[in-house]
Amino acid sequence: MAAGSRYGVTLKQLRELMENRGAEGVQKVQDFGGVHEIARKLNTSEASGLSGEKSDLEHRQDVFGSNTIPPKPPKTFLELVWEALQDVTLIILQAAAVVSLALSFYKPPKGGGDIEEEEHKADWIEGLAILLAVVIVVIVTAFNDWSKEKQFRGLQDRIEGEQTFSVIRNSTMTQVQVGELVVGDIISVKYGDLLPADGLVMQSNDLKVDESSLTGESDQVNKGVASDPTVLSGTHVMEGSGKVLVTAVGVNSQAGIIFTLLGAAAEEVEDMEKKKRKDVEEGIGNAHPNHTLPNSTPGKGGMDDSSEQEMGGECGDEEKSVLQAKLTNLAIQIGYGGMAVSLLTVIILSVRFSVEEFYYKETEWSLYYVNFYVKFVIIGVTVLVVAVPEGLPLAVTLSLAYSVKKMMADNNLVRHLDACETMGNATTICSDKTGTLTTNRMTVVQAYLCNHHYKPNRQDLPKLRDLPQHVGVLLTQSIAVNSSYASDVKPSADPSGLPTQIGNKTECAMLGFVIDLGVDYRQLRKDMPDTRFKKVYTFNSARKSMSTIIPLDSGGFRVYTKGASEIVMKKCSFLVGEGGKVEAFTAAHQDRLVSTVIEPMAKDGLRTISIAYRDFVPGKADKNQVHYDPSTGEPNFETMGEDNVIANMTCFCVVGIEDPVRDEVPAAIVQCQRAGITVRMVTGDNINTARAIATKCGIIKPGDNYLVMEGKEFNKRVRDPHTNEIRQDLLDKVWPRLRVLARSQPIDKYTLVKGIIDSNISAGREVVAVTGDGTNDAPALKKADVGFAMGIAGTDVAKEASDIILTDDNFTSIVKAVMWGRNVYDSIAKFLQFQLTVNVVAVIVAFIGACAIKDSPLKAVQMLWVNLIMDTLASLALATELPTPDLLLRKPYGRTSPLISATMAKNILGQGLYQLVVVFGIMFYGEVLFDIDNGRGAGLRDPPTVHFTMIFNAFVMMTLFNEINARKIHGQRNVFLGFFSNPIYYVIWIATFVSQIVIIEFGGLIFSTTKLNVEQWSWCILFGVGVLLWQQVVTTFPTSFFGRRMEVGTNPPEPLSPNLDGDSVPSYPHHHNHQHPIVNRSGQILWIRGLTRLQTQLRVIRAFKSTLEDMEEKRSCHSMHSVRSTRSYLTRPTSDISYIDDDEKWKAKGSGVSSNGHYIRAQHDSSS
Repeated sequence: MAAGSRYGVTLKQLRELMENRGAEGVQKVQDFGGVHEIARKLNTSEASGLSGEKSDLEHRQDVFGSNTIPPKPPKTFLELVWEALQDVTLIILQAAAVVSLALSFYKPPKGGGDIEEEEHKADWIEGLAILLAVVIVVIVTAFNDWSKEKQFRGLQDRIEGEQTFSVIRNSTMTQVQVGELVVGDIISVKYGDLLPADGLVMQSNDLKVDESSLTGESDQVNKGVASDPTVLSGTHVMEGSGKVLVTAVGVNSQAGIIFTLLGAAAEEVEDMEKKKRKDVEEGIGNAHPNHTLPNSTPGKGGMDDSSEQEMGGECGDEEKSVLQAKLTNLAIQIGYGGMAVSLLTVIILSVRFSVEEFYYKETEWSLYYVNFYVKFVIIGVTVLVVAVPEGLPLAVTLSLAYSVKKMMADNNLVRHLDACETMGNATTICSDKTGTLTTNRMTVVQAYLCNHHYKPNRQDLPKLRDLPQHVGVLLTQSIAVNSSYASDVKPSADPSGLPTQIGNKTECAMLGFVIDLGVDYRQLRKDMPDTRFKKVYTFNSARKSMSTIIPLDSGGFRVYTKGASEIVMKKCSFLVGEGGKVEAFTAAHQDRLVSTVIEPMAKDGLRTISIAYRDFVPGKADKNQVHYDPSTGEPNFETMGEDNVIANMTCFCVVGIEDPVRDEVPAAIVQCQRAGITVRMVTGDNINTARAIATKCGIIKPGDNYLVMEGKEFNKRVRDPHTNEIRQDLLDKVWPRLRVLARSQPIDKYTLVKGIIDSNISAGREVVAVTGDGTNDAPALKKADVGFAMGIAGTDVAKEASDIILTDDNFTSIVKAVMWGRNVYDSIAKFLQFQLTVNVVAVIVAFIGACAIKDSPLKAVQMLWVNLIMDTLASLALATELPTPDLLLRKPYGRTSPLISATMAKNILGQGLYQLVVVFGIMFYGEVLFDIDNGRGAGLRDPPTVHFTMIFNAFVMMTLFNEINARKIHGQRNVFLGFFSNPIYYVIWIATFVSQIVIIEFGGLIFSTTKLNVEQWSWCILFGVGVLLWQQVVTTFPTSFFGRRMEVGTNPPEPLSPNLDGDSVPSYPHHHNHQHPIVNRSGQILWIRGLTRLQTQLRVIRAFKSTLEDMEEKRSCHSMHSVRSTRSYLTRPTSDISYIDDDEKWKAKGSGVSSNGHYIRAQHDSSS
């Protein structure tokens, strides 16, 4: 290893070292001379880290590897084409094409004559048409896979840029992209971090790590130089802080090694994966699997992901999203209806033909007649194809994907597509206070020092000269030292701008106070580097305080503590009073201080922090000090226990920190309340501070009789007095009136969220959104219907548990998410209203046409065009409507509201009636009304007639104008309102109109059309415009007449059967040639069947996405960074490995995913 000769340790030795845990790990590190000796061999040190020189970093990457995982080679376009060809429906189509081509060169055994010979010569067109359909589907599918991957890659690239970690380089704490971490870096880890590489602990302050993702053990592991020095990438820091020497990155880390092994295993199970993916795709047409973005994590369901895979990915979640459940139910109903109509069509045609041919004509039976029955089945299939709204999954996908893209601009990073529409049904938002309702720009504005309350504003705060010298030292040193050294206040580049706060904002406010006093806290930190700390009790939500033990220059130790005022004060027995003298701090004195200082601060909306200290001295001790005998050694703080160390403290300062309410929040909360959404504040702050902020925000108003309570009181009210268990009936008495929960623990937030979700006292079950930033917020975020994590203040663990990340931590972004969610729901309802109208009309026309005139008035290729209008183009047009503020003027739909409301049902039936009257009027009386030739009963090879061209044209015109009506689903009269606000919509509408003109005038034989004159065109357009006028009549008709009888989609979904899709119809029979008017349509029908798959193929993409959810059920994922954690494959069932290949595909989306969620991909893969 010549290249690595400058280092005293090799890559192989470091890899082997990281394989050890616990006492064995300690011993192995000692064999190398200890962690500091290993650091020396790697030419780094705890205090200064690496130099950061480019040449040194590049050399380390060459020798020890980079923190990236090389991706699998991207799939070529031909490979994607081959994958698309594996689709069952396409295989049937290919077989049908071959059969059709073969039959075109086969002369039927019965019949003769010149006409038949001519027909026979043209039959090869059928086979060619089918093959062309297959080619189109395959190319579009392959292109779709490629483009979807590219679309998500852009999302990943944005996230990747925000993926940094705290590293010491050149003696300075700096943020470095995780992909640029190298062996020898000293990283600073803290509560809530997801570790980006393997390493050895150099310094530990109560460092506890959750290694369950690698070991399967749920217990947190204490990490320390003397206990267990090895930490692994992908594990979570659950408590404490420390410094870690990076010893292995990328593929050389323990998780990277596993990842490499699994990459090999994936090849062996690729066939199984394909089979499973097929199962998902061939499930119910409109019961789409969970939509999951590539940066997502497990859904809310509690099911094992192996069971989810067994169910085809359809029912894997314990609880489907609102929209999914309703669409599933609707799909089943439409499936049954379509099957019944198609079966009836086949029976009627078969019986009618049999009676006419064999009873009246008394024809002898021969095998030749089997061909007729085969054609009847194909007509039935055509009816079924028209009946099933294939475009529905496409509309859902487009609407969600479009919304997700737009929501990025509104600071909502959506990690689960379903969360987007679920937000539209939200009835309750449980919000944090700090940073969400407030600016998180904290400043000390009041202080209580030496029996003097400095108020009301920042300019009234004391200077150092105003304080006794020893109090000034205590105050500045306690703030500078007893805080994370990652917290820093840097001057703004703009002289008039505010300083930049880095790290914990409360600590930054207090550091700003030290600066205001005129002291350089950085110098104090240099004098007391964190390597000299004796012990640190880091802040967590249970302690609500932080303590640091430092050595005194005069001998002995000092404990500094800061934290929530009432909690720190309970641990104080002394107080620094007038002139800096130490006084006894009695209970009465404490009460007086609370009522005269702390409560007034809190009522001003300030967060109050108390600061205290305690000295352990070897010499003579004062009344507030503790003596220890130096001959017996230093005090053993470990054995004393935290409660004994942090006791009998001396309080010397209380500060009031202002965190102003965001300017836009009160208006946003009014919007929520108007929209039927209750906003509740859940905070760890003092109850008076919480009440003051809630009042400023408008969550509570004086005299409105809502509850504001502390966590302790809340628990007392909702727990059984005998068993101490949570009781739903007790919770139901509290939550409806509860608006503010103060001094709450994370478990209280979870209890509240679970209680509201499980409650049955509302008319419809509540849909709850929750915000969270801390590691312990994860259970509540997971339990909520929609979990919002803070993008700025949130820990990695919280982001991982969330559905949406607020990149600006702002409450108004949640309101925007509600608006987008409602818009998604409405967009899909608009599409449903439009498509079901077309479906009803097309099915009835095809059915009655087949029965009455033995032929469908709408030819197969014409059906294809109508299908294209109502599926692809309409879904694109209606799914991209922008939200309007009007969406927030109505109540949430709720879980039990119908998918198709009475108003929508009225519109569908009303428009359907109008269109059927027009179509059948033209069909049966067209020759009379328009003085044209009768087209009914025309021979198969006869040229297209004006009669049937008018039927087709009028139907398309009515469909097109009804697309304008479909934009309004709540009975609005002005259907043109906002027509030009969506360019995508009107461009598609105009393009479709122009295309129809081209088809009629130049479509000729391909579309079975002939040219129409101006009068005939005028009639068709008039019938189209009539749709708009008729809509006014339909709107006038009272909806109450329909009542709830016509509503669809109120019930939860039935268990799914895997074969209700249009795909599962009988396989295509072989075709023979006939003169019968209906028998030679197979090519056109298969065109429909094949090209309708253009929409259905989108299910494949969602199947891919849903497998991600399966994959990550057992695995941790770094949420904000859109990355996936391979480490958990250790605990995954064998059957799970089948999804690794798909995981590989997603990993390529511009991000480098690693076992820890931190590796950055070196290059892009190109498959979906």
